[in-house]
Parts: sequence; structure tokens; C-alpha cells
Amino acid sequence: MTTRSRTDEATAGRSNDPPVLILTSLAAGEKHGYALVRDIEEFAGVRLGPGTLYGAIGRLEERGLIEAVGESGRRRPYRLSPAGAEALRVALDGLRVIVDEGSARLAKRPAGGLSASGSAA
Repeated sequence: MTTRSRTDEATAGRSNDPPVLILTSLAAGEKHGYALVRDIEEFAGVRLGPGTLYGAIGRLEERGLIEAVGESGRRRPYRLSPAGAEALRVALDGLRVIVDEGSARLAKRPAGGLSASGSAA
């Protein structure tokens, strides 16, 4: 389960797609599960539950986008694979297109938040 740690209004525009969040976190370096949760909560304001986190980790590992770095006691660190780095670039490019389009559409809105038909937007 994905839960928000900040108000919905403040985080409404943030991506809460667990694979993208995990890949983004691992782009900064190797991390084990708990470190991923903490990092994602810090940079995205989203707290991934254990089922969501480890389910996504399993799928990312199966697809070759992340890889385990061995055992470190009870903690199993993961790192971004080259394929994972490319997948993250593609995902971020897709998000950038949405951000750019949303920004352009907001810039064209009439003052006062009314649509072209005069109704409240």
C-alpha cells in the first residue's frame, strides 16, 4: 500500500508510481529496503508499505532493472542496472512531457480560474 506522509494538496502532483520511485532512489546509489523507504519518503513525500515495496522490487529485479548486491546481514542491498537507468530516463522523459503540457495549459487559463465557457474550472 502506498500512503502519503504529507497533505494530499501538497503532494497531488508527485508521482507515486513505486517502480519509478525505487529506480529514482537507486539512481543515487545502493540501498536496502528500509533505506529505500526512508529516501523515497524524504524526496517524494510518499511512504511505500512493505508489500508495495517488496512486490515492486521483485518485479524490477525480474525485469533486470535492479540487481541485488549480495547479503549485508539481514539487509539485502539493491543497485540500479544499466537497463534500469535507461528505463528511469524513459519514465522521466514521459513525466517531463506531462509537466510541460500541464504547465502550458495552466499558463493559457484565463484569470480567475474560469474556463472558456465561463464555468468554474
